[in-house]
Amino acid sequence: MVVVLVLVVVAVLAAFAGLHYYAYRRLVRATTAGPGWPRRLGAAVFVAGPVLMFAALAAERAGAPFLLQRVLAWPGFLWMAFALYLLLALLVGEAVRPLLRRVLDRRARGAAGADAAPEPDAEPGPPVAAPAVAPTRRLVLARTVGAASAVAAAGIVGNGAYGVLRGPKVKRVTVPLAKLPRSAHGFRIAVVSDVHLGPVLGRGFAERVVDIVNGTQPDLIAIVGDLVDGSVTDLAPAVAPLARLRSRHGTYFVTGNHEYFSGADPWVAHVREIGMRPLANARVELGAFDLAGVNDISGESHGEGPDYGRALGDRDTSRAAVLLAHQPVMIHEAVAHGVDLQLSGHTHGGQLWPGNFVADAANPTLAGLESYGDTQLYVSRGAGAWGPPVRVGAPSDITVIELASPHS
Repeated sequence: MVVVLVLVVVAVLAAFAGLHYYAYRRLVRATTAGPGWPRRLGAAVFVAGPVLMFAALAAERAGAPFLLQRVLAWPGFLWMAFALYLLLALLVGEAVRPLLRRVLDRRARGAAGADAAPEPDAEPGPPVAAPAVAPTRRLVLARTVGAASAVAAAGIVGNGAYGVLRGPKVKRVTVPLAKLPRSAHGFRIAVVSDVHLGPVLGRGFAERVVDIVNGTQPDLIAIVGDLVDGSVTDLAPAVAPLARLRSRHGTYFVTGNHEYFSGADPWVAHVREIGMRPLANARVELGAFDLAGVNDISGESHGEGPDYGRALGDRDTSRAAVLLAHQPVMIHEAVAHGVDLQLSGHTHGGQLWPGNFVADAANPTLAGLESYGDTQLYVSRGAGAWGPPVRVGAPSDITVIELASPHS
């Protein structure tokens, strides 16, 4: 098993290095006329970018000093996104390259024909100095494709980063529940997932999320995991604004997989201190329906995995049940336990296209509302971002679920 893992890691690193070398060849070697400082600078960028990226990942996972994590996070994670879209843009350039070559060849033939045609009755003039040597058509082509690829990648990443830092947009979704009494018709649940406060998104982002959530005037707030990427010691100041969350029935919290990377128990204790109510395999009766929450699957390796029996057993099955569970794959247990609605996150909607295809293959629902028998599943794309503070094709959201009763 260890040998297989090592081989997989080596293969991934080799592919990563090969793709970077291809981008370097196309963007630096092919666009510079020869050795010199432009080529040396380009080589330095293509070495520093991957090094910073792996350093940012390692620092976060190893719990390095928080200041070091913050210094590495921005350039390292932005390079991750930029390299992805630079590679995709260069591949598009490969498809366009033959067309551009024909255009340049046609222009060159036209220019050559015009130069060869003698002007009638032209008076001989003084000798003209030889023009400077123009770049070859191959060099012009390489520079055109390279510049267009770099500009496109930078534009995509810049726009995606602006979308994240601006803050999530509010989505409103009506979900009918067959067992919901008329008295709870219109009950509003603000679903907040995948905020990922950490070295990149900090206190300012948390304040923005709080203002957006409070502006929806929800009846209940459900934080369905991956609130943080780091320890309580490092991130308590960033999380502090969440104490201002306001709703009629309070704020409830369940763990996501990232809480277990940095210590779920301290975080459960801390969110309780700032006014949230953790639902660690637990249930509360809200009068009109039951609200339950289970630990994330990642807790199994810590002896704190989901326990559906504790959360949902011995309840009155004539009442509607809403379950908070971080990962959409937990829907199958929700169906088996007669849950009416599961609220999840985790997928980020793919976050970075074409990552949505991978996320869609790994989860029963990528984003939005779907039915599984008598159980409905709603998956939020999340409020923040993990790794690169960039989203492409998967805008962030805070969803207000409005429950609807058939008896209204």
